[in-house]
Order: sequence, then C-alpha cells, then structure tokens
Amino acid sequence: MKLLCFQAKEFSWKSFSKTLDDVPEIEVSDRLKDCVVVFLHAEQKDMEEDSRKRAFKHTLKHIKWLANKREFKNIVLHSFTHLGAENADSDFASQFILELGERLQNTDYQVKTTPFGYFCEWNLDVYGESLAKVWKEI
Repeated sequence: MKLLCFQAKEFSWKSFSKTLDDVPEIEVSDRLKDCVVVFLHAEQKDMEEDSRKRAFKHTLKHIKWLANKREFKNIVLHSFTHLGAENADSDFASQFILELGERLQNTDYQVKTTPFGYFCEWNLDVYGESLAKVWKEI
C-alpha cells in the first residue's frame, strides 16, 4: 500500500473520464474543507490475506494520526494507481477503499470518496507545513 496524504484547506473534485468499463456512468462534483486527502495505491502484494490485514490496519492508523494533528474530522479517499507499478485488482482496491471509509465513518469521521474507476479534475489547497504533505509506504 502506498499513500500520498495532504492536510488540505480545501479539496474539490469532478469526474472527468471513465477508466474502467465495468463502473457505472456518473457525473460527480464535490468539495470538502479542512480535510485529509488520501491518494491510495493498492498493490498486488496487499491482496494476500496477512498483507491485507496489515495494510488495512496501518492505513487506518496513519490516516487517523494525520487527521488528529489538525483535529480534522473530514477525509477524502482517492484511488491513485500512479503511485506504483504493481496494481492490485480493481475489485480489491475498490472494496479496500469502501471498507476503509466505513471504518473511518464508524469512528466519527466524515468520509467522501472520489468516483472509483474515473480520472478526476481536482483542486487541492494544501497547508504549508511539512506535515501537510506525507508519503507513506506500508
């Protein structure tokens, strides 16, 4: 699992073009203020049962840690397969993101996800501190 995370003043996104044939046609436009934006890349090795459990636990912990640094309760999850070369199956990645979002919501975070299987337009307004831009490999 590879994560590129931002503490953002604001993040807005809009669906641009479909990248997976089996996802529904949708048009989405949304924004969130004072949030942690998480670009996630699920890898093939994350699909093994033990690796999946570890990746899920550490991803969840990392996101909460970063959100708590600014007392943020808003999180955006964005599938971003350009962080590595060995992608997990799209079904695995989609399910991982959905489950991660549900778990975060169950612990009082507001979670939004960008449309899976789409390229999106986005605007990202990030705070200036070093901690506002964090790369993590799990």
